[in-house]
Amino acid sequence: MNIEIKVANRIISNNSKPFIIAEMSGNHNQSLDRAIQIVDAAANAGADAIKLQTYTADTITVKGALTINEEGSLWKGKELYDLYKEAYTPWEWHKPIFEHANKRGLIAFSSPFDETSVDFLENLNVPLYKIASFENTDHILLKKVAKTGKPVIMSTGVSTIADIDESVRVLRENGCKHLVLLKCTSTYPASPENSNLQALPLLRSLFNCYAGLSDHTMGVGVSVAAVVLGAVVIEKHFTLSRAEGGVDAAFSLEPDELKSLVVETERAFLGLGKPFLGIQPAEKENVKYKRSLYIVKDIKAGEAFTKENIDSKRPAFGVHTRNYELILGKKANVDIRQGTALSWDLIK
Repeated sequence: MNIEIKVANRIISNNSKPFIIAEMSGNHNQSLDRAIQIVDAAANAGADAIKLQTYTADTITVKGALTINEEGSLWKGKELYDLYKEAYTPWEWHKPIFEHANKRGLIAFSSPFDETSVDFLENLNVPLYKIASFENTDHILLKKVAKTGKPVIMSTGVSTIADIDESVRVLRENGCKHLVLLKCTSTYPASPENSNLQALPLLRSLFNCYAGLSDHTMGVGVSVAAVVLGAVVIEKHFTLSRAEGGVDAAFSLEPDELKSLVVETERAFLGLGKPFLGIQPAEKENVKYKRSLYIVKDIKAGEAFTKENIDSKRPAFGVHTRNYELILGKKANVDIRQGTALSWDLIK
């Protein structure tokens, strides 16, 4: 996969630093002012993009369909409809949020959850789309998004390989030319142990596309590791403060952590370099600090070289240490002072 994906002023590719997405989700807590503050904090932290979710309770579910009862769930006891009513981002907020994000140099886009939300986002000229894990087998939505012709980032949580294969085919057959698949574990929060980052190269090779990570773990360590395994996109939920609450706040990064994510993933990317073994150009000046043979005790002409008067020392101005045993027992042809780098012309 060598074709770059151009999104606004950013490039997604193996040769570019990771594309960092701050997922606002419902962490605005139904305050537009807080949403704008989240945009500012993401920009200040150095993220590349801010992502919303575009749905209403009625476009995503139906009242009475399900009450969450999983043990350990952040939302146990809450009806699905009520959760989405609390978490959704009012559609009239999208334009001011997007406009402010663009002013701050952020790419602003969203995850649509039905056909009407795609139409709405098209009117706002979003530059790309994200498909959430729970929507990645909704062929109606996939076809609608693919037909926009814009790049698609799709999470692969709660999906079999067959599910992913079928969904990728639907996207490509309906016009999607630029695709990034995100490894995702759809638990909230996720643990490092169930992140299975070694699936990243598999995603890339099986589906001939870029791979990334939608990371629901705490901290930034898993995301940094993902970059080493080839992730070109990292998505993390983002909030101003976990202590202030919010539907996704418990597993969201705070501003200092997002800044750390940006810095450390770029360091990981830069650290990958090339498959090269040898002396780096930056190391050339330091070759002199390697070892060589030195006179460590004054020697008279005709005196033999012994373990007491020559030794391996820095810098590397003398004869190579590979010749140590060869030189032992040979004699000096001149007086030699301690601290002299041993050279062949000093040896009889």
